[in-house]
Amino acid sequence: MTLSESTWTPQSAAQLAELAEAFAELGRDLMSERGLDSTLGLISRRSVTLIPSAQDAAVSRGRRGVFETVGQTSELPLGVDQLQYDLGSGPCVDAALEQKVYRTGELAADPRWPEFGRRAAAEHGIHSMLSTRLFLENDDLVAALNLYSAMPDAFEESDETVALMLATHASGAMVSAQLQEQVHHLERALQSNRGIGIAIGVLMNQYKITKEQAFDLLRLASQHGHRKLVDVALDVTETGTLELPPLPNRSNVRSPG
Repeated sequence: MTLSESTWTPQSAAQLAELAEAFAELGRDLMSERGLDSTLGLISRRSVTLIPSAQDAAVSRGRRGVFETVGQTSELPLGVDQLQYDLGSGPCVDAALEQKVYRTGELAADPRWPEFGRRAAAEHGIHSMLSTRLFLENDDLVAALNLYSAMPDAFEESDETVALMLATHASGAMVSAQLQEQVHHLERALQSNRGIGIAIGVLMNQYKITKEQAFDLLRLASQHGHRKLVDVALDVTETGTLELPPLPNRSNVRSPG
């Protein structure tokens, strides 16, 4: 049985077993995801499968008070969440900042978010929301998993339990994806530095100049050609030549050949 073939309401031992199987499958699928946004998209899609009353799902993430919506299952969360970001309060924002779970069954009448609730219901037709904090190791980054429904009183206490389990998986997956991206950036940086070092060696040998002078030539060519330094270095390592702008004084640089 796959996630697309059934949904779960944790009321019996058999259903709990199915729920456990579903989360095991989710864990395996998360291991094969690459990239943070892709990981969050998978979490959102599985959220609306595991919590059938959810019409849509998304993740709100923010740093220093600036939030964005990612991994959304449709365009609807973008509009609903933007209201919260503009007002500075709402289930998603408050869950991320206050480390709580927020559930509301009638936004238009919820005194906790009077303006947001009224506008979310009137402009987007959303009456119920369920938001839970994602716990991350990065102190600057906060996030929350959000579920939306046009039905009043759509979410029950059991849905909170499933949402918390999803948030736990999502938190671990986000941390893992962030570490993967950091490793990827580090590997790219090391490759770039290695390529620049090789290009400097080529120029030192070709022009009989110092390492500092060779680097200055690379930087000059980069600025003149409006190209990244690493791309200029790659050309040097592949062709052995460097295209330079006209220089006022090249007495210290001997042309090759």
